[in-house]
Amino acid sequence: MIHGTYDVIVVGAGHAGCEAAHAAATLGSTVLLVTMNMEAVAKMSCNPAMGGVAKGQIVREIDALGGMSGIISDRSAIQFRMLNRSKGAAMWSPRTQNDRMQFSTLWRNTIEQNQNISLFQDMVSSLIIEKDKVVGVKTAMGFSFSSKSVVLTSGTFMNGVIHIGRNQFGGGRMAEKASTGITEQLVALGFDSGRMKTGTPPRIDGRTLDYSKMEEQKGDENPACFSYLTQEKLTTQRSCHITYTNPAVHDVLRKGFGDSPMFNGTIKSIGPRYCPSVEDKINRFAERDRHQIFVEPEGWDTVEIYVNGFSTSLPADIQIEALQLVPGFENVKFFRPGYAIEYDYFAPTQLNLNLETKGIENLFFAGQINGTTGYEEAASQGLMAGVNAHNKINEKDPFILSRAEAYIGVLIDDLINKGTEEPYRMFTSRAEYRILLRQDNADHRLTAKGFDLGLASQERYDQYIKKEKQLQELTKYINETSIPPSEINPVLVEKNTAVIIRNIS
Repeated sequence: MIHGTYDVIVVGAGHAGCEAAHAAATLGSTVLLVTMNMEAVAKMSCNPAMGGVAKGQIVREIDALGGMSGIISDRSAIQFRMLNRSKGAAMWSPRTQNDRMQFSTLWRNTIEQNQNISLFQDMVSSLIIEKDKVVGVKTAMGFSFSSKSVVLTSGTFMNGVIHIGRNQFGGGRMAEKASTGITEQLVALGFDSGRMKTGTPPRIDGRTLDYSKMEEQKGDENPACFSYLTQEKLTTQRSCHITYTNPAVHDVLRKGFGDSPMFNGTIKSIGPRYCPSVEDKINRFAERDRHQIFVEPEGWDTVEIYVNGFSTSLPADIQIEALQLVPGFENVKFFRPGYAIEYDYFAPTQLNLNLETKGIENLFFAGQINGTTGYEEAASQGLMAGVNAHNKINEKDPFILSRAEAYIGVLIDDLINKGTEEPYRMFTSRAEYRILLRQDNADHRLTAKGFDLGLASQERYDQYIKKEKQLQELTKYINETSIPPSEINPVLVEKNTAVIIRNIS
């Protein structure tokens, strides 16, 4: 029995799923967003932050196209920093520290306010496929929904297994069950799947920390925003703090190596190279006597702290013993230990550039199912998959960004043409056109494209046109204006430097 018919079904309501649903629905498709837990829409499963090096550029690109990640990041921000200001403008990267609960609530409100989106809570156990074309989904409770296309954004949930020391149990996230069925179905249809691993640090009680022993890390004095739309900027910010591990911490961590799933063979899949666990760091970089730890608050009104830099799957007692030797953590209490998680992904070389699978028509993949890591990478793929799912069923051309147009274009091109055997993370070094792909010109590069699609609003487009006009006027003024010696020489003399003898542009 069919319980509903939609243009697009999005499976999973993480960062990829929410952007996919929002994009397709904004373009006019009727969308069903199916999630295993409606209380965890767009949940920040790992760190409570958005952006960073290259990732911040992606959030700005999502925003320029008409996506929501930038706006929601701004509205839930508790701190804003522009990273890499000491380097060239192409390296400047915006980052927000966010209130985890606000972020999720704002995304759910956004989804609920879109009249074209319906929500349903259940696990999708299989796809309905007819003649190599997806036509709907079936859920674990026995519901069936038909659709013209499906966007699969499974995150870390497909056959997810959580590891803490020698303990392991099924789960897509702590306290949330794994999803099953889809991997087996797709493999039977000829798809190649693999396993990847990621991890997360302990969550701790901030009331048990001694911040006087740490370095305070404040937000920018004049904080900016992600979104190009006019936003209220932060007037109050919460500080993060920095502390360090030490040889005593490392000695305790090494005691747990025999029980570590990373080292005893329990975990066989590959984790993110550029975000290693703390045990991996002290093993690979044994010559270093300390590693940085960022102490990050989880929100405005909570004492929960995210221990960035201490991702681990070591036994819980080892985690506690080691952290108590970190300056400022002597009396630390845990909310929950860190853990590693293994999950299924599919080689992204099995996709077309519009993120549609080559094997099954109208089936799109976005996010960690494609082997990426990070909210920002996932959200950008979700937006592109949502747009292309809508375009495909409406017989419109696919929307594809080139490597010269956006970091999003670099990301998807890398995945489709190079594939990945480890969790893919975006870096500025991956983009050969990075000098042009700055965080401050994403609107110049992409807003007209988003408006032409129907995703970027009239308000957003009008603001972009106003800015472009102002830039043209300023450029014209600079090109046509020169300064005579009489106006500038008094200043040059005062500065004890050479005077000019003719007009200077």
